[in-house]
Parts: sequence; structure tokens; C-alpha cells
Amino acid sequence: MTTTTAQRTATTSAAAPLTRHLPTAGRVVLGLLFVVMGLNGFLNFLPQPEGAAMPAEALAFSMALAQTGYMMQMTMGVQVLCGILLLANRFVPLALVLLAPVVVNIVAFHLFLEQGGLPIAVAVAAIELGLAWTHRAAFRSVLRATSA
Repeated sequence: MTTTTAQRTATTSAAAPLTRHLPTAGRVVLGLLFVVMGLNGFLNFLPQPEGAAMPAEALAFSMALAQTGYMMQMTMGVQVLCGILLLANRFVPLALVLLAPVVVNIVAFHLFLEQGGLPIAVAVAAIELGLAWTHRAAFRSVLRATSA
């Protein structure tokens, strides 16, 4: 049995609104997440879960970053700035580039030091990669091999 053009058009148009709005939803979710978590790094308004002790290695890593005197502030500032850029839909490729090392570190931290947050870290990485794919045209020139 073959499908008619009308059937294919109906199927395509039913899926189109979802795929058309998915990058916007991902951008807003990622923007909100980084604005809230970045501001929390400065203001500490989200309470730590009670009874959830961080593994010793994860605590040592976090303390080392805090003891530098600048690394946590810089990371949180980048998160807030990039979250605002994502929410404002301005300079989205730049925001994605600046957030890429933060996202890699979030995934590595939860993969190797504290596995409890790994599902959320993977979701954040998936949204970041999906948005990078959506904006892939902006990255073409930097991903092109040049001859020596």
C-alpha cells in the first residue's frame, strides 16, 4: 500500500510544530537553568539537599575551585551571562561556545565524582548539542580544515 501526497503532508505538518519549537524550548530551558544556577553560585538561595553528603573527591574538587579565589565566580558569571544571551535569543552561537567547557565539566564531574546528577548532566549536554546542531551554520567556518 502506498501513501498519498495528502497523507504524507498531513504527517509532516503534524510533526512540524514540535520540531519547529524544539530549539526554542531547549534554548529557554538551558537559559533558565544557567541563569538560576549561576545566580545561585553568587547568592546561595537554593538550599542543599539534607542528608546528601557529597563524595570526598567531589568535595575536594569543589573546594579546590573555590580556593583559587576566582574560578567559581568566573564560572558562575559565564553561566549567568550565557543564560541571559540564550533567553534573549542574542548571540546564541557565542553563548553555546562559552558554555561548552562548562557543560563538559558538568558531565565529567557527575560521571567521575558524583553520579547522582548524571541524568541531568547528560540532558544538559544533549540540549547543548542539539542547539549547536541547530546553529551549525554559524560554526562552519571554524570547523573547516585549512591548508598549511
